[in-house]
Amino acid sequence: MEGELKFQDNLKLKMDKYVNLVYKLTKKFPKDELFGVTSQLRRAALSVILNFIEGYARGRNKVYLQFLDISYGSLKESKYLIYFSWKQNYISEEEYKEANNLAEEIGRMLWRIMESRREQ
Repeated sequence: MEGELKFQDNLKLKMDKYVNLVYKLTKKFPKDELFGVTSQLRRAALSVILNFIEGYARGRNKVYLQFLDISYGSLKESKYLIYFSWKQNYISEEEYKEANNLAEEIGRMLWRIMESRREQ
């Protein structure tokens, strides 16, 4: 149990880093995207960590899994929006790679928790 808590704490730190990176990157997006890609990307990135935290707080395995599924879906949504932002030249290739690599790592960690919870 202690190892799982450390793993989840590490995951939360990565999620926090991800959402802060997304906010930093979107500050320089075109103003005409404020209610489009900027808003959608920020909401999706926030949803990753917020659903993870809320699901964990509920304490029941089945409910936690539902929130993890939502968190994972939001991560995939935000990953595409980051890719889209790179293709639109809103972010550099280096920024894209940084955000994408972090999202990939978070995705693997989320998937690991989901798989272990499904076996319970």
